Amino acid sequence: MEKDILFIGYPKCSTCQKAEKFLRAHGCDAPMRDIKSEKPTADELRAWHAQSGLPLKRFFNTSGMLYRELALKDKLPAMTEEEQYAVLASDGMLVKRPLLITKDRVLTGFREKEWAELFA
Repeated sequence: MEKDILFIGYPKCSTCQKAEKFLRAHGCDAPMRDIKSEKPTADELRAWHAQSGLPLKRFFNTSGMLYRELALKDKLPAMTEEEQYAVLASDGMLVKRPLLITKDRVLTGFREKEWAELFA
């Protein structure tokens, strides 16, 4: 199953560490792709967004410092989807983490109940 799972996080993020611990406890040893050093591309984000069925805003790390510094809360509503993908792809720290991508699902953030459904 691991080869079908892409796990993206930030190693220094405590939530990402919890998510990684959860995955290991459930027998998944998919490595964590560092969102800062190997940031998602606009094409990856476009594909994950389409697969997720979630609003694009859910892919933004709205509690991050960079999100606030760039005043994205005020700018996003006026931006096109393509502009939003470009902004997200510009810096991994703008992307909600952790991300768990399987062939069927895309989960943003770590909500244990939601992740547990994948391993039930």
